[in-house]
Amino acid sequence: MALIDLQAGSFSARVSTSGGLLLDFSWLVDGRKIPLLRPAQDAADARSSACYPLVPFGNRVRNNRFAFGGRNYSLLPNTSWDAHYLHGDGWLGEWSLLSRSRNEVQIGYRHQGQGTPYSYDVKQTITLSADGLRLHMRLENTGEDALPFGLGWHPFFPLTEQTTLCAKTQRYWTETAGWLPGKPADIPTELDFSRPSPLPNRWINNGFEGWSGEAQITWPENRTALALTADPLFQHTFIFLSDSKFDPEFRRDYFCFEPMSHLANGHNLPGLGDLKVLHHGEGLEGSIRLQPHEIPG
Repeated sequence: MALIDLQAGSFSARVSTSGGLLLDFSWLVDGRKIPLLRPAQDAADARSSACYPLVPFGNRVRNNRFAFGGRNYSLLPNTSWDAHYLHGDGWLGEWSLLSRSRNEVQIGYRHQGQGTPYSYDVKQTITLSADGLRLHMRLENTGEDALPFGLGWHPFFPLTEQTTLCAKTQRYWTETAGWLPGKPADIPTELDFSRPSPLPNRWINNGFEGWSGEAQITWPENRTALALTADPLFQHTFIFLSDSKFDPEFRRDYFCFEPMSHLANGHNLPGLGDLKVLHHGEGLEGSIRLQPHEIPG
């Protein structure tokens, strides 16, 4: 495992090759270090990190099975606590350090079918600039079979008493047993973030489709707002807010807003839920950007 520190002006970040994780993204303003993602310890795993990649797709596939191209495929569980193959492989693997500079690092991960039908190479480039943070991934199918692929990130944002979220989406998916998506439905009022709104004080684990590719998180206590923008590839998002039943150590101090190129369980949905079919040698790539600014106190 290697730890890489990045710096650009008043921004700093720390990256771990274990899981391709971000461990920190902070902004120094008037001597105050403002966390823009949940800070993590150097030895953190993905679930306690600041952000991790979702590759070759995010979330779950119902019953770990899907049919594609006239063949049936199966997946194996990849954690001890979930019966499903969860969030792909990148977050659990060791990435290679490909290049680095003061403000940018590129890391790579190769997967060759262990427990899945997928073989692929992926590169993740993490860049700090005067505006903030850019995350970019490029994936290539190195397997012989054409398969549906997707990309995403799983960032953890600080949650304070005054935090608001603004993100326009078209509809959401209910949740059913096994943390799986249920059915598409109209967005309930308490999950309508088309205007800046606080997150409800309850468990949230829902996908949203038709995302505009823009979101804003505000932390009035820190006089800070964060604009999240994504390439057109990312038309969906997932919002996660834990509770003490799922995580006894949860202190309502973070939430997740996960840009994704596809719907959860897309393998079993019409149109593959916007997963992209890649033949051998074909690729998929996209970026998201996190850019903070000050707001009146």
